[in-house]
Amino acid sequence: MTEVALDPFDVALGARIRVRREALKITQAQLATACEVTFQQIQKYERGINRVSAGRLALIAAKLKCHPGDLYSDQHQDDADDAVAQLRRTHDGSDLAACFMTMPEDRRTSLINVARALAAPSAADTARLLQAA
Repeated sequence: MTEVALDPFDVALGARIRVRREALKITQAQLATACEVTFQQIQKYERGINRVSAGRLALIAAKLKCHPGDLYSDQHQDDADDAVAQLRRTHDGSDLAACFMTMPEDRRTSLINVARALAAPSAADTARLLQAA
């Protein structure tokens, strides 16, 4: 049996659905019930195995409290290497962004310094950046 290649657009759309669903702490079963499909169907949408129809996307977006276009945003841009776009596509990135936006400015600066230190290539760079935080 030959495996069919997944469409990158469907995979990216599914990933955005998953990230948004998890950020709202909605289970696949809850989303499935709201959209009148099985949770297995939601799994297939999120993995890009099944394509989401326009009507179903509208239902999913309503349950996820966003506009259907929000789930498409940046999909047509060539941003595969853009760090911000990559971060937004992850669950941890969404959580980090939500926390970051609620922090006072001085804590944001400290968090950025810590992140730079953790990403630094050498121990000396890490120590210097952590001192600045």
